[in-house]
Amino acid sequence: MYFVQTDAWYLERITWLIAGAFALGSAVLAWAHSPYWLILTGLVGINLIVFATTGFCLMANILYKLGARPRLQR
Repeated sequence: MYFVQTDAWYLERITWLIAGAFALGSAVLAWAHSPYWLILTGLVGINLIVFATTGFCLMANILYKLGARPRLQR
């Protein structure tokens, strides 16, 4: 079984947190307000697929410029 280290808030962990919050938030908004919010869920999914295949993540670049550092760089 694989467990992620939770001793610090590193770049990858923050990225997963934001992706989960956006996906869950848009699903709740789609249920409560309008199904058009599912477009945001789709965009989050597309971004995760792009990151997995190319290694490029816009959110990770933004977080890096804001000061978050990757786990292996510490």
